[in-house]
Amino acid sequence: MPLVAGVDSSTQSSKVVVRDAETGALVRSGRAAHPDGTSVDPRHWWDALQSAIQEAGGLDDVEAVSVGGQQHGMVALDASGEVVRDALLWNDTRSAGAALDLIDELGGPQAWADAVGSVPVASLTVTKLRWLRDAEPDNAARVAAVALPHDWLTWRLSGAAGLDTLVTDRSDASGTGYWSPVDEGYRRDLLELALGHDAQLPRVLGPSESGLRSSAGALLGPGAGDNAAAALALGLGPGDVAVSIGTSGVVSAISSAPTADGSGLVTGFADATGAFLPLACTLNASRVLDAAARMLGVDHAGLSSLALSAPAGAEGLVLVPYLEGERTPNKPDATGALHGIRLANTTPAHLARAAVEGMLCALADGLDALKAQGVDVRRLFLVGGGAQSQAVREIAPSVFGLPVHVPTPGEYVADGAARQAAWLLSGAAEPPAWSAAAAAEVHEAPATPEVREQYAAVRELTGVRPA
Repeated sequence: MPLVAGVDSSTQSSKVVVRDAETGALVRSGRAAHPDGTSVDPRHWWDALQSAIQEAGGLDDVEAVSVGGQQHGMVALDASGEVVRDALLWNDTRSAGAALDLIDELGGPQAWADAVGSVPVASLTVTKLRWLRDAEPDNAARVAAVALPHDWLTWRLSGAAGLDTLVTDRSDASGTGYWSPVDEGYRRDLLELALGHDAQLPRVLGPSESGLRSSAGALLGPGAGDNAAAALALGLGPGDVAVSIGTSGVVSAISSAPTADGSGLVTGFADATGAFLPLACTLNASRVLDAAARMLGVDHAGLSSLALSAPAGAEGLVLVPYLEGERTPNKPDATGALHGIRLANTTPAHLARAAVEGMLCALADGLDALKAQGVDVRRLFLVGGGAQSQAVREIAPSVFGLPVHVPTPGEYVADGAARQAAWLLSGAAEPPAWSAAAAAEVHEAPATPEVREQYAAVRELTGVRPA
């Protein structure tokens, strides 16, 4: 029974799954936490990965490994391969001003969308490199190579022989802001525009190509960005949309054609199979539920029960959930807001309902943005920690206006990486048939367009964080 392993190095933790390469059956797993913060020493990820591997029983009997991970994080390395400074993560918004500068310097948002499929926002690596150039010029001058979190971990698993052995995949490369999913190549002019000089970049491998082996001899796959890995785990195809409610909220779809949205609402990424993965990402998702539960003094089950006890629309109470700024729409300095407060709706149940609906309305705006780019939407899958909320599962169909498929809970990013590893091991033209979406619970409910309408009326009326 050949075994493969998949890794998910997320914002919050490292997760490892070991699966049967032929059937996909789970053999064992492990997990270890990452430190909090939006700026993290990558060595913490490596330490957590070692702990997760140990908890999973080690990888000595595993024949192939792939790493999925959080996208966009800036891992800057010097000429000796040492980390120059703490990595800036996707949710670090200090580079918002740098994003605006870069947009202007290339000739506007559409110029960027045409060049790399995405308009720079604070999340993208290219903006973090510009921030580094301007805020820490000495550190910027030391940068000899730039990697993403999953690239760096794959490199470390291989023994980190030299900067020229860094590898990545097209899905994660497409989230940097200096790799084109259309031309399938780096835009070094954009890298230099941001950082101020050229640097070593990881070689971009094909979907089932291996460039390295681990120190134990296992094949190392190209890996994937977290959203592309999850799509691979779910076996999504054209017409399928995944709404992931985790630390961030992501609406992504498989498309046979690239997108170039000059509005910046949709980022035109690549997927892990050779197709494309247009997506809209919000900074605020499951932590909106966390915050609401904390305000109300209840756990998540209590929040769900409260939300379902209130009427659709919460009798006019609307939460705009920009609690940590926002990415879609691009409002990095925005704050959240409650609108429509009246005596009749100042109850815990109404606030709970408004929190769930506000979070879902922001994601539904992302779904509309994908449709506006010509993306086919036929089936909607709801995944992530937030999808385990009964209130989210029951309210989502009415907000999205579509039946919602909820697959069996799982570690989709790690599972997608494991499926990629099995594909690599098989040498086949297609990944193995095992898929997490085969058994999905379907939720349906009448559409409630009035909820979207009252949210749309106030979503621009937000505050701004003090400097």
